[in-house]
Amino acid sequence: MRDYQWLYQYCLNRFGSVEALEARLPQPKSPEELRVLGDDRYLSIISLRIFRAGLKHSLVDAKWPAFEEVFFGFDPHKVVLMGAEHLERLMHDERLIRHLAKLKSVPRNAQFILDVAREKGSFGALIADWPVSDIVGLWKYLGKHGTQLGGLSAPRFLRMVGKDTFIPTDDVVAALKAQGIIDKAPTSQKELAAVQAAFNEWRAQSGRPLCQLSTLLAHTVNH
Repeated sequence: MRDYQWLYQYCLNRFGSVEALEARLPQPKSPEELRVLGDDRYLSIISLRIFRAGLKHSLVDAKWPAFEEVFFGFDPHKVVLMGAEHLERLMHDERLIRHLAKLKSVPRNAQFILDVAREKGSFGALIADWPVSDIVGLWKYLGKHGTQLGGLSAPRFLRMVGKDTFIPTDDVVAALKAQGIIDKAPTSQKELAAVQAAFNEWRAQSGRPLCQLSTLLAHTVNH
C-alpha cells in the first residue's frame, strides 16, 4: 500500500496548487453538530437519499418541499402513524415521486429512528458517537436496522448529514484495487475490514478525515 504522502503529492500535482486541491475536499461535521441535528432532519435526509437512488438528484430535490409537507416535516412521531391507506393516497399525489416501496420506507425508518432515540436519547447521538475507525460497522448497522439503506445508501446518507465516512464509489474502488488493497468492490466483512484498515492507516499518517482521504483517492483515477 502506498503511503499518504504519495497520495497527496499525486493529487497536488494534478490540481496544481494547495489551494486548488483543498477547495475540492469536503469537511465533516463535528460530533456536536451531528448530535444536535433533530430526528426529523435525520429522517428527512435518510428519505431523500432513498428517493435519490437511481434518479436524477435535481429532480428529487425539486420535489422535496412537497415531501416535507405530506410527511409532516418528517416528524418521526407523526410519520410512524401513517398506515397503508395513507401511503396509498400519496401514490395519487402528482407532486411526489410515486414509488410505493420507497414511500413505505419512510414510516419504517421513522420507527427505526424512534427505537434508536429511545435507547440513545436521539438518533444524532448514535451517529455522533460511532467511531470513524469502524465506519463500516455503522454502515452495517444502518443496513440491518433501517429500510432501503443497503449498498452505498448508508455511506451516502452519512456523507449527506456530514458524518465522516469514505464511500466506495467506482473511482475509490479502482484506486484501492490499484494499490493492492482489494481486487473487487468490497462486500464481504473481510474486504470491508481491509479497506477500513487502509483508511485508518492513512488517517493516522495524515490527520485528515476519511471523507477527504476518499476524495483524494478518487482523484488518483485517470479518466
